[in-house]
Formats: sequence, structure tokens, C-alpha cells
Amino acid sequence: MGEPRRFSVHLALGGGPVADVLLWKKKYQSALLLVSSTVLWLLFERVGYNLLSFISNVLFLLVIILFFWAKSAALLNRPLPPLPNLEVSEEIVVKAADEMRICVNHALSIAHDIAIGGNLRLVGQLAIGLWVISYIGSSFSFLTLIYICALLCLSLPVVYDKYQTMIDDKLNVAYKIARIQYRMIDENVLSKISVLQSKEKKTQ
Repeated sequence: MGEPRRFSVHLALGGGPVADVLLWKKKYQSALLLVSSTVLWLLFERVGYNLLSFISNVLFLLVIILFFWAKSAALLNRPLPPLPNLEVSEEIVVKAADEMRICVNHALSIAHDIAIGGNLRLVGQLAIGLWVISYIGSSFSFLTLIYICALLCLSLPVVYDKYQTMIDDKLNVAYKIARIQYRMIDENVLSKISVLQSKEKKTQ
């Protein structure tokens, strides 16, 4: 038997510059992202620097630098600062609004299934998901959680791309075990509750 076909992590991440950074194909940009996220996390979480003060100071410093750059360029006959066209195009706004509309409609359909449809499995999945989010939120602060996500984004794709076959085998075994456990819970608990609910509706 031949070697199983490898899944392209680079294409799954979009195949663009973002994928290159996450897979450390552009080592300078990847290292810069890692160092900057670590510095920001240390500033806000360990040193106790205020986010609003940090943004204000950075913007103030940027405005001062650009102002004196433009003034010196006019006096010394030098080129102006290379600023891009600072405007948001209508296409970007429409695309963002369309994506937001899809997400909101999906969330509303799930809420409808829970509130009106009485989908017990969906309620169970939602309860477990919210409990996991609540547990994670009580264990880490928001900035720490963002920093952990940044570290995972810079490490997991590289590890999976390198050890893809081994990880897929382990995940397949874990998936089979999880399906067996879910089937047991479904047969012993969820199906009985659904039968009881249907009987109650018939009696009513």
C-alpha cells in the first residue's frame, strides 16, 4: 500500500501570506508576530499597563512623527511620508456586512431550534459549549486567552504539517471512541428523554 495522501495545510489556511506566516515560511514575520504578541501580553498582564493609555500614546507618537516628517520634507525638499489612501471602500463594507448577516442568521436559526423546536441534542451541545467557555473564561483573562490563541496559531499548524500522518491516526482513534461514547449516551439517556417528551405531548 502506498503512503496516504497528505492534506495541504497551506491551502487550508488560505494559501496566501497569512498561511506563510502561520507555517513559518516567512520566518521574520512569524518571529515578529510572536515577539510583539509576547511583549503586548507582558505589558498588559504583568506590568499592568492600561490598554487605552497604550493606544493613545502610540497614536500620539505616530501623529507627532508624521507631522514633523511632513514639515521637514517641505523645508528640505524631501518626499512626504508614504501613507496609503486612508479610506474604507464600499466593497469591503458590503462584504463585511454580508458575512455578519450570515453569522447572525445562523445564530438566530439555532436559537429558534432551541426555543421553539425543542431540539434536545442541540440544547445539550449548547450547554456543554457554554460550560466549556465559562470554565475557560474563569481560568484565564481575556488578554491571556488571546495570547494563548496566538501561540496556538503559530505552533499547531507547523506541528500538524510536520507530523500529519501520526496526528491523523491518533485523531481517528479518539474520534471512534468519542462516537461510541456518544452513541451510548444517546441510547441510554437522550432517546429516553425524547420518548418521555413525546408521550407527554400526546397526553396533553
